[in-house]
Amino acid sequence: MNQAVLDSKKNVVSEIQDKFAKSSSTVVAEYRGLSVSEVTELRRTLRAENVEMKVYKNTLAAKAAEAAGFSELADVLTGPNTLVFGEDAVAPSRIMAKFAKKHKALVLKGGIVEGKVVPVETINELSLLSNREGMLSMLLSVLQAPVSQFARTVKAVADKKETEGPKNETPAEEAKVEAAEEAAA
Repeated sequence: MNQAVLDSKKNVVSEIQDKFAKSSSTVVAEYRGLSVSEVTELRRTLRAENVEMKVYKNTLAAKAAEAAGFSELADVLTGPNTLVFGEDAVAPSRIMAKFAKKHKALVLKGGIVEGKVVPVETINELSLLSNREGMLSMLLSVLQAPVSQFARTVKAVADKKETEGPKNETPAEEAKVEAAEEAAA
């Protein structure tokens, strides 16, 4: 074989290996039966979320997977496949699964998530999660809930004291009432 061809193939293998290393998530899918316009639509959707879709020869992708330590991925590298690489662990799975539901010709086969080869079932489970911003939003609301509840309780106690007006109680009686109110909250 020509040395230039061998060098070209080695460069492609190292490119794929580098993409495996840099991406948090990789999805392997068979795209046989998709029209050019559907593939263009898929690429546009992926690009909008900073996800890259590439088509490589299966033998080169298998060599790159083995070199990167993902030799189990070679099992799904049959037929016309595309590799989808993303920095977000969920975005490639979510986009590809959503697209596959609308276009039955796209078949998810498996992938790599956070450095582990995963089956298509895991890819489908990941697709149910929201994007990074959505998950951060949920976390923030969970963290804010106790603070918000405390603020509402303090406001309710202040409003109650304001509506009841001043009482003619001794300081000891006031302390008992305050302790009881705090225990109730």
